Amino acid sequence: MRSSVSKAKSAVRQSHFPGILCVVYFLALLLMSGIHTGLVILINSQKWNDVVATIIPTVYWALVAIGLTLYARWQIKRSYEEPMHRLAKATAKVAQGDFSVYVPPLHTADKLDYLDVMILDFNTMVEELGSIETLKTDFFSNVSHEMKTPLAVIQNCAQLLQKEDIAEEKRREYTDSILQSTRKLSNLITNILKLNKLEKQTIRPVPERYDLCQQLCDCALQFEDAWENKELEFVANLEDRVMIEADPGLMELVWTNLLSNAIKFTPAGGTITLTQTSDEKEVAVSVSDTGCGIDEETMRHMYDKFYQGDTSHSTEGNGLGLALVQRILQLSDGTITVKSCVGQGSTFTVRLPASIHREETNQ
Repeated sequence: MRSSVSKAKSAVRQSHFPGILCVVYFLALLLMSGIHTGLVILINSQKWNDVVATIIPTVYWALVAIGLTLYARWQIKRSYEEPMHRLAKATAKVAQGDFSVYVPPLHTADKLDYLDVMILDFNTMVEELGSIETLKTDFFSNVSHEMKTPLAVIQNCAQLLQKEDIAEEKRREYTDSILQSTRKLSNLITNILKLNKLEKQTIRPVPERYDLCQQLCDCALQFEDAWENKELEFVANLEDRVMIEADPGLMELVWTNLLSNAIKFTPAGGTITLTQTSDEKEVAVSVSDTGCGIDEETMRHMYDKFYQGDTSHSTEGNGLGLALVQRILQLSDGTITVKSCVGQGSTFTVRLPASIHREETNQ
């Protein structure tokens, strides 16, 4: 939709009135002058007195002036005043918080003028403001929900710990629950702050040349205890050494989020595969698992903030991981795609641009 509007804008008429209008006015005045000449000839041939000879042309030209004035007034009202009044009313509604307003353009897409462009830009602005308002409302609602659950757990466990006759085993259980909830709150706040800074671009990628393969190995080793505890098979297919230009701190967030999700959603005894390849155009990193897979509804929303398709794992995350990953890759000129089959597993593939230098181990 926007691309078609943009194409139409490239051929916008700068003048609101067509050039042919000058020709029309000239021919109209020529016709009026001809009629006036005919009246003069008629008056002279009839030998009317001087008063009549003066009044008739005067009345004639007065009627012509009134007609042209009314026509010009109608044109101005139709072409300028009415659309500007509609735009003013729509602006007032937006100022009151109504983002459902829409002002129709005056002409079709192939005949736009600068007033149409202003109206189209206004509609686009209102649409964006409406989206921002909806996102803001959803954001606060989701944050409140995500914080309420661990806070309730902390409160309940703290009240139970106040009992004097509590068993030591229960005491440790409640303490572990409090620690787990505080970690979840800490991760939630950290991810919110990171995502906010990335979206406002207060955090900008600082590219540097580093070995991607080494970074992938280091990130994978962070989860060694996790995959061993679930008895998962971890397979790594990496090149010996690939140097890339990227922000290592931000890219580490990408790999840890993808690996964490793979471990989280893969049942005990499953397999996780980390694959890295590169060519002259791009470097690709894939994280595959044999987990529960992703259905179509979740695929449509999985990059939305706080969205969690599988609520059975909601205590292990906050729905911000993939939103962070997507934003980091957007800032790094990268992309992420996913292939998934419910019940068989998923494969997330990250592609980065071709500022790559493959090096052999003997170099």
